[in-house]
Amino acid sequence: MHDTVGGRWRSALAESRFRIQFVGMTAALVAALAGFSRFLGVNEARQGASLADPLLALLPAHDVTWVAFGLIYLSLFSALYFLVGHPRELLVAITSYAILAIVRMSMMYVTPLEAPAGFIPLVDPVIEFFGTGTTVNKDLFFSGHTSTLFLLYLTATRPRLRALFLACTTLVAVCVLLQHVHYTIDVLVAPFAAYGCWRIARRLLGV
Repeated sequence: MHDTVGGRWRSALAESRFRIQFVGMTAALVAALAGFSRFLGVNEARQGASLADPLLALLPAHDVTWVAFGLIYLSLFSALYFLVGHPRELLVAITSYAILAIVRMSMMYVTPLEAPAGFIPLVDPVIEFFGTGTTVNKDLFFSGHTSTLFLLYLTATRPRLRALFLACTTLVAVCVLLQHVHYTIDVLVAPFAAYGCWRIARRLLGV
């Protein structure tokens, strides 16, 4: 019975600890994302530092928006398809992402940066199509796209999914550098930050 999606959810929801954690962490994620969204608007108006980046200086800027978001949405939809059927892994992912949002907001607050010289804005084509979002350029240190995809790699348990997410993480990291929307240090730090948030989440949940 537990091998089915319904069985796994019934088994998880039968535990009061899981129910409390799931509701609490989902609420924490909603609150963290709401706070993060408001912070981005404030952060755009702040004066930040510009960093010398030898790697970006060697790379001409290229617009690879569609490649980047194609990989991002491929990863997100694949992860969602898998995680919906695995409640405990979903809980870890929700908790990890909530922590990641808080850590990113904290890091941006203490290290305000200007976007790299010659950057090409990375505009989400889906949000742009519906006209529901505002492009931000100073959501730096560290790369949210790279860290999010690496979180998907960490929370996946199937080898093929892990290979897919790791490949997409690497390719998106290359894309954001090619488009000059992040400094090299942003991209290098992102996987380590994601790993730290994932470890904290697992310890917090006791798994």
